[in-house]
Amino acid sequence: MPTAIFWDMDGTLLDSEPLHEAALVAALEAMGIVAPPEFHSLVVGRDARAIHGWCAEHLGLTLALEPWLRLKYRTYFASLHRLQPREGAVDLFHALRAAGATQAVVSNSDRLVVAANLDAAGLSAPAQLTVSRNDVRRGKPDPEPYLRAAWLSGAEPARCIAVEDSVTGARAGVAAGMRTLFWPQSEQGTPSGAERIKDMAHLASVLKEGF
Repeated sequence: MPTAIFWDMDGTLLDSEPLHEAALVAALEAMGIVAPPEFHSLVVGRDARAIHGWCAEHLGLTLALEPWLRLKYRTYFASLHRLQPREGAVDLFHALRAAGATQAVVSNSDRLVVAANLDAAGLSAPAQLTVSRNDVRRGKPDPEPYLRAAWLSGAEPARCIAVEDSVTGARAGVAAGMRTLFWPQSEQGTPSGAERIKDMAHLASVLKEGF
């Protein structure tokens, strides 16, 4: 029986990846840079610092990190009214909360994005545990975000479940020693050590075991 369930946010609980990608593309266009066709596969699941570094190295981005983030977030927050939950995920989160499950949101996004997204999706609660990119030294695929969530929850990593939609995030969950459920939105190979989830019914049946 699991002690805690840890959810990735962007792409897993919320269908926010299209908004993030559109904001990144707009920020690049403002700098006179065209995003390559494979941009989505290159950035999905990665934190803003890693994406900024990649754009600087491969696309010639010269803008420093902080003004780059301001440029990206200006577009992202302007589109927040279009944010949608991933089908069934938020309802399942609420059902597990009502059943007494310990849950946390573990994200590679910055704190202000995590807070805004959870508010918009109706997931904020006084005791809700969250781990953002600002709370750790290293983001996913490093295991630190998930290990911090386990520490905050008072749970042994081996008795926790991580739910992820990206290869980057799934690798973090596996590296943390957690049972890792890989529920991608696009065709991606399942990372070694993770369990592929085929649909919402499958995910619900796994997560409701023991609660």
